[in-house]
Amino acid sequence: MLGSMLQSLPQVLIDGLALGAIYAVVALGYTMVYGILELINFAHGEIFMTGAFVGTAVLFMFQAFGWMQGIPSWLFYILIIVVAMLITGALGVGIERVAYRPLRKAPKLISLISAFGVSFVLQDVIRFIAELKTGNFVVSTPTLFSERFNLELSSISSVFSDATIKANTVFILIVAILLMAGLDLFVNHTKWGVAMRAVAQDRETASLMSINVNKVIVLTFFIGSALGGSTGVLFAQQYGTIDPYIGFILGMKAFTAAVLGGIGNIRGAMFGGLVIGVLEMFASSNLGLMTSGNFGAEYKDVFAFMILIVVLIFKPEGLFGRAVKEKV
Repeated sequence: MLGSMLQSLPQVLIDGLALGAIYAVVALGYTMVYGILELINFAHGEIFMTGAFVGTAVLFMFQAFGWMQGIPSWLFYILIIVVAMLITGALGVGIERVAYRPLRKAPKLISLISAFGVSFVLQDVIRFIAELKTGNFVVSTPTLFSERFNLELSSISSVFSDATIKANTVFILIVAILLMAGLDLFVNHTKWGVAMRAVAQDRETASLMSINVNKVIVLTFFIGSALGGSTGVLFAQQYGTIDPYIGFILGMKAFTAAVLGGIGNIRGAMFGGLVIGVLEMFASSNLGLMTSGNFGAEYKDVFAFMILIVVLIFKPEGLFGRAVKEKV
């Protein structure tokens, strides 16, 4: 059994890192909003889903008008990502203005219910548009990068089997690293980043120091939603099929990643996403082998939520979070 698990390990790591990078970038949206407002934006998974549909719609539109001719695939890929980021960023700002700002002083449970309401509205709106345009709410996405590369690891060591890496996987990892590094630099080395950290630490004191709290919150929603939208494009290109409900389960896993790393901690969210992605792929590949066929790959989702339960029980502040001491 151990030999079989080691043989599949390279492929598990490649696929797990690609999926984990997606989880990590989506988790950033959760952790940014929570750090500023102490609000779990459960509509964030649907913003990710919207980004996937926006990117696919732009791709179909360019194909229909023949505008893709002469444009390199990577440049067109970046164009789709930028369009999806702008639209989903604006959508996130609109959601904050309509669904969250009027409830800012209300009990947290009210805002949570509002988040679920926005989530269901986005699902149904996207489903209606998809069925209106295509006749089906499950949409297949044309792939810009179809190349695959074989890694002949068996010739190096008999312990590992050969692995296959898609060109899109490489693109996902590059884009995800750039987005995460860019966000980290923005938060830690810019004036607006300092303002965001100040508002996250103490909103009232920050407002007394001439920081426009509303602008900071709007910027946070825009950046977090834009990151979610860009990841939706990456997901659609990687897996080729999207539907209006992909955001729910993926959003829950990304939220698990944020909790694992420490909700409110940006670097923790990145780490948590990569860990969840690799563990999920490991479970998908080896769960049947480990349980003698009693549990198959379809039970891989259990891993993510088992991790969430364990973290909440033994370290509720997360791996990189800090326990908050309540003053009395």
